[in-house]
Amino acid sequence: MPSPAPAAAVRKPVFARPAWLHPRVARTEFLAGLVVALALIPEAISFSIIAGVDPSVGLFASFTMAVVIAVAGGRPAMISAATGAIALVVAPLAREHGFGYLIATVILGGLIQIVLGALGVAKLMRFVPRSVMVGFVNSLAILIFMAQVPELVGVPWAVYPLLAGGLALMVFFPRLTRAVPAPLVSIAALTAITVGAGLAVPTVGDRGALPSALPVPGLPDVPLTLDTLTLLAPYALAFALVGLMESLMTAKLVDDITDTRSSKTRESIGQGVANIVTGLFGGMGGCAMIGQTMINVKNGARTRLSTFTAGTMLMVLCIVFGPWVSQIPMAALVAVMVLVSFGTFDWHSVAPATLRRMPAGEITVMVVTVAAVVATHNLAIGVVAGSLTGLVIFARRVAHLAQVSAVVDPDGEQAVYAVTGQLFFASTGDLVTRFDYAGDPAQVVIDLSGAHIWDATSVAALDAVQAKYAARGKTVRIVGLNEPSAEMHAKLSGELSGTAH
Repeated sequence: MPSPAPAAAVRKPVFARPAWLHPRVARTEFLAGLVVALALIPEAISFSIIAGVDPSVGLFASFTMAVVIAVAGGRPAMISAATGAIALVVAPLAREHGFGYLIATVILGGLIQIVLGALGVAKLMRFVPRSVMVGFVNSLAILIFMAQVPELVGVPWAVYPLLAGGLALMVFFPRLTRAVPAPLVSIAALTAITVGAGLAVPTVGDRGALPSALPVPGLPDVPLTLDTLTLLAPYALAFALVGLMESLMTAKLVDDITDTRSSKTRESIGQGVANIVTGLFGGMGGCAMIGQTMINVKNGARTRLSTFTAGTMLMVLCIVFGPWVSQIPMAALVAVMVLVSFGTFDWHSVAPATLRRMPAGEITVMVVTVAAVVATHNLAIGVVAGSLTGLVIFARRVAHLAQVSAVVDPDGEQAVYAVTGQLFFASTGDLVTRFDYAGDPAQVVIDLSGAHIWDATSVAALDAVQAKYAARGKTVRIVGLNEPSAEMHAKLSGELSGTAH
């Protein structure tokens, strides 16, 4: 009797080590996150002032947003925190109704973002033209630069050499080594010079007091009534839409820069989760921070560790190292953001050679996007304005592609018309006027083999043509419809005017 076969060796599953666990990657991610954390502090305080709340509210929001989105988000290395756009949305509510209503709006806005994410709102990003994306990037760079200008007006003279020195360090230090991010070296060096020389220049501490303890969770103090929901709903919807639009546009930008893909649906839902958690911890809410994300990515960050580090180090810097962080000169952070703005701007898009080759419509869309953003300081408004402009230009361009031409019939017993192009609301406006109703014979053929019917407006136009011929006792045959066009025509023909053929 043959001996039984030996039992197959049981192999333990082999799990690939996450990229961020590799020492070199972890160091890069940690240092990039640390630079971001330093840059977050003054901006979070500024956005708190815009929203009309205590500086700790913006700092707590930046902490919870970054930590939660590092886990729940769909775009690794993207930074989410308190932002100016969100501050502008919630400011009127906080001013008129109080802090509790602001927190309730943040939580409700987060719930709306989860619903919109689950419904696939992220898929709408495919309809954003490239020229809008270029305008978005350029306007972002302009806004980052403009935000630094107030820090350079009416300040002591020592600010300007500090700024110049910071820029020089960040430009030339990478030629020596890239082991440590140049912005971190610049911030440390300028802080040492400021403290050592006793320079009286604006510092981070001048922007507001840093928190001394972690936030405590709690529910907003508002009445749970229908009136409250009615009051909050418009603000929460605006909050959700602005936050998602900025976050998804930023995610797409990071995708292009890093040549990687991300889950926009997960990012949409993750933004909602992060805002709910932020609201429960007394934060003002937020979304993707484009400037800080650029700092993170430009310093080599590619994983979630940098985002998590930015959030956690923000609180560590405030609570543990608050007295030292307060002495960082604003000139050091301004230098970082100025360099980021120049690196973010797409200079190729405005080069004379590019503008000569670019269609006028594409340039118009880019200019409209930039102008709308700079005028309103709201990236979401610029994206909507640019996309709508692109849609109008596209519709006008395609509207001229529908053509009607008479075809000679050998027997002379019928009139034949060939319709070519895309038939939709913008291209069928004058379709009815292109036929000789009085002069044509009793039989008319309309050949649509070179056309495609896209909407009910086109079907209604064809019905109107048939009705005009019928009023003169003439019959019309429509031939050559492709399958989708035939289905739409069969379904709608004769139904749009309330009369059947």
